[in-house]
Amino acid sequence: MAVERAGGVDCAMISRRHFLASAAAMLAARRAAFGEPPAVLTVYKDPGCECCERWVKHMAANGFVVTVQNVRNMDEIKKTMNVPAALQSCHTGVLGKYIIEGHVPADVVKKFIASKSTALGLAAPGMPSGSPGMEGGQVDHYDIIEFDRNGKTRVYAKR
Repeated sequence: MAVERAGGVDCAMISRRHFLASAAAMLAARRAAFGEPPAVLTVYKDPGCECCERWVKHMAANGFVVTVQNVRNMDEIKKTMNVPAALQSCHTGVLGKYIIEGHVPADVVKKFIASKSTALGLAAPGMPSGSPGMEGGQVDHYDIIEFDRNGKTRVYAKR
């Protein structure tokens, strides 16, 4: 059986990770060609968390270039990033100067970064059912909270 080659890689051997990385790179190049800087999101998560993986896919499908850092001590990450205890969730994202905590929908993140807010970030506290990455079954109403470096919060959006 002949195996086609694409960019020096056996097509039969392309991993899902390689495919996603290639797609992210193409998206970044396209955004740059149209004058938009790529929105690079680094996500810190526990290696075994499936809902975090689903949120990563949601963000990538909505135009973000996502890199994942699997870490065992999420408490240390949250402390380092100044995420208030009451707003914590299962994963923490860093998007430029902003922190994105938990299952915040991509459209809300896009609106937030476009606003050039002076806040530290956004959070969807806990793990609300029906939020991106937590689909299936019950759908909860939940608030997306904006927070600053001093721990001051306000409701940014409702879902």
